[in-house]
Amino acid sequence: MNKLTGLDWLALVLLIVGGLNWGFIGLWDMNVVMNILGSGTLTNIVYDLVGLAAIYAIWASMKWGRKM
Repeated sequence: MNKLTGLDWLALVLLIVGGLNWGFIGLWDMNVVMNILGSGTLTNIVYDLVGLAAIYAIWASMKWGRKM
């Protein structure tokens, strides 16, 4: 069984935050990240980190598939 590393957990948290944010945008037209952080650079950094987490998740899932 594969154990999650710290980076795996960070990516998972970021993907959950991003997924929930998109869900709120789609259902209620409410951008939670922007409401909390404003529309500045910090919000863009969070979006960038979510995108990087998605790329990492794609890479990690391929890596996990090879170990099985």
